[in-house]
Amino acid sequence: MSPQLPRMTRQQAVAALADGVTQDLDAAQSIHALLERQFQAALRHQGAELGALAAELTPALDAMEARRKQRVALVRALHGADGTMAGFIAAQPEPGRARLANAWTELERLVVACKGATTRNGNLLAEQFTVMQRVLHDSDGTYAPR
Repeated sequence: MSPQLPRMTRQQAVAALADGVTQDLDAAQSIHALLERQFQAALRHQGAELGALAAELTPALDAMEARRKQRVALVRALHGADGTMAGFIAAQPEPGRARLANAWTELERLVVACKGATTRNGNLLAEQFTVMQRVLHDSDGTYAPR
């Protein structure tokens, strides 16, 4: 075990890794749903809803990041500095290996979907901001009194 994880047995580390993947899978599903709600709120210019969603997203993303860091540390503690989740999963006995591999694949898919939704939402908000800036500060006199 690495010095970062002195009180954890190998079995506890393996269990923590599997549990973290399950927790992240649940979290990613919730985050994706929040991102879809964020998109709808942005389309409808619902500022209060966007603020509330940001308040929900931030701690969920922070918790996922903490689990990711723990996962990296645990995999490295178990399989060396170059250890990967793929290597960790491959080293697990059945029936747990297939279940963990499926959960990991689904988590990777959801993370990609969340990144895509985040990009889409950011682009929409940036476009809306640009439009508002043009409306408020149009230099060609479109909105000037005649």
